[in-house]
Amino acid sequence: MASSLGPPRLPLGAPRHGRRRRPATACAPASFEPSPEPNAAPAPPLAGLEPRRRASAISPERRRSAAVAPPEPPNRQIGWTRTKEISHEKPKGWIIADFVEKLEGLMARGRFGSAELLAKVGFIVAERAREEVAVVVEKGGVDERKVTELERVLKLLEMDMEMVKVAVREETLKERVEIARARCRQAILLALSL
Repeated sequence: MASSLGPPRLPLGAPRHGRRRRPATACAPASFEPSPEPNAAPAPPLAGLEPRRRASAISPERRRSAAVAPPEPPNRQIGWTRTKEISHEKPKGWIIADFVEKLEGLMARGRFGSAELLAKVGFIVAERAREEVAVVVEKGGVDERKVTELERVLKLLEMDMEMVKVAVREETLKERVEIARARCRQAILLALSL
């Protein structure tokens, strides 16, 4: 009775899941030829025997038609070649931009000692930047309007540094430092555009 409760047992040789086992046969592909003996003459091909072809719903000729074939890929060289030469030279005002950028970085960190020290550093940077502007103008090849605008921004930077110097409250100092940082960023952009 215990055997009737479990799943029915199949005999050992019976196929499972409705599949029938076929006897194993060694098959070789149609193009397979055993390696000939070194001294043996090649065997003549068997006449009348053709390799078996798989039946297909779509014939190979139909698969190769132009309607189904993918289009030719576009020429990849067109998008990869440079049409304009890239200049690797530094801009003429990069030294000025470097000075002012270091001042802006000092103000961004917030650890500049006292407001008087920051103002003194700001005056020194503005003066050094003016000297470099004079050197760039002597070399020539710069737009005079941009030079005038840069000198105006450096003068405004000095005025901002004076306002930082006289700030009493901490909130006022932070606001004025942010204004001076914005002026520094403006001077950097102008210096790089020379």
